Amino acid sequence: MSDAQNRVVLGISGASGAAYALRLLEQLLTRGFEVHLVVSEYGRRLLFDEADVRHLDAPSLCPTIESADAINRLVIHPNKDVGAVIASGSFLHRGMVVLPCSSTSLGAMATGAGSNLLTRAAMVTLKERRPLIVCHRETPLSLIDIEAMRSLALAGATICPTNPGLYLNPTRVEEIVDFMVGKVLDLLQIDHDLKTRWGQD
Repeated sequence: MSDAQNRVVLGISGASGAAYALRLLEQLLTRGFEVHLVVSEYGRRLLFDEADVRHLDAPSLCPTIESADAINRLVIHPNKDVGAVIASGSFLHRGMVVLPCSSTSLGAMATGAGSNLLTRAAMVTLKERRPLIVCHRETPLSLIDIEAMRSLALAGATICPTNPGLYLNPTRVEEIVDFMVGKVLDLLQIDHDLKTRWGQD
């Protein structure tokens, strides 16, 4: 796998759904990927409120990962640093995921507002025609949200709302989380063993 195919950019914004983001991060690191993480200001609050993450560092974000190699593959960028490497089109990567994506970040990306690193990296991902997977979580949708999704879809993004399928008869919250994380990994064309498919035992 080339360096570019081995890199994924992950943005966490302030919509509810910290469990999705942390499980995706864990899956990417355990599968050998280099993850470039950017968290919005409200995303930091989300991680604290929903997952008691008090510091943006590998031990706090990935307590189940003990491998030094995996931990060293997590690169955390400050959201205010719009000059970070992920804000440049010359930085090659497999794709970017915004999970969870708030309506505020959705609207900013749809209008090309790159005033912070998360939205700037998303804009660069689109202009370079790389996969941008937007996992909007808020409901119900306003017309503003719908038009923002339409604009992003027309620009090449994949809109992947966090709407888990229940046909696998989940009995635990973790199974619902894995369903969505597996969908995102599918969209990134990354092999996994999470239960996401119809007829899967």
